[in-house]
Amino acid sequence: MKVREIYEILQSISPFENQEEWDNGGLQIGSLEDEVDEIAIALEVDSEVLQNLKPKSLLIVHHPLIFKGIKTLDFSTYPSMFIQKLIEKKCALIAMHTSFDISHLNLYVAQEILGFKQAYQEGGIAYAEVKDIEIKTLAMQVKNALKLPYIKFCEMESKIQRVGVVCGSGFSLFSKIKNKQNFCFLTGDIKYHDAMLAKALNVGLIDIMHYESERFFGEILQRVLQKHGYKAIITNSKNPFTFL
Repeated sequence: MKVREIYEILQSISPFENQEEWDNGGLQIGSLEDEVDEIAIALEVDSEVLQNLKPKSLLIVHHPLIFKGIKTLDFSTYPSMFIQKLIEKKCALIAMHTSFDISHLNLYVAQEILGFKQAYQEGGIAYAEVKDIEIKTLAMQVKNALKLPYIKFCEMESKIQRVGVVCGSGFSLFSKIKNKQNFCFLTGDIKYHDAMLAKALNVGLIDIMHYESERFFGEILQRVLQKHGYKAIITNSKNPFTFL
């Protein structure tokens, strides 16, 4: 099969032009006319994924390997070392990042994992109405649903009536939320000053962590490709963090 066949499916379900301006999704290595024998899916490119990747494969990842302009290809440095291995194996690489968050990932996690069945997508955030819930109660529900090693949250005085979910690192979208009354924002990589801002506005924050909230990328995309008649192998990356 040609890379183009799969690329066109991905473009149809999650248009690359819908990604954030700073993002770099799309075809990163290879040509649309390349012939590949297998499709592999991973959260991102790492050493273990590359070791298990068969030659002449199409690797589809969530996090782009190439984000910024590369002036030199020093194969002893990242990401050039991974680019070299992909080229040597004659593999193509496609990244589906924020466009896939918008089209699939945020809503899937909100509805299927966290149980907000009536969630809807708006402006890159999955919103849902909830019935007057305490933030500690919601935080424990989220911790259990995502099987987190711990839960970090910012308390609020009022009860929660509405939530917003952004997988990965999504606090940059906080300013786009119009109605923050009785609101709790669920995203990963929440920083100290993010929490200070939310606390001043009496907005709840729950840190759903980066890897833990995005690890469903593979299973979602695998099902999509199966519906189009293509078999894909999930070869997921491991969380780079270890918890004690």
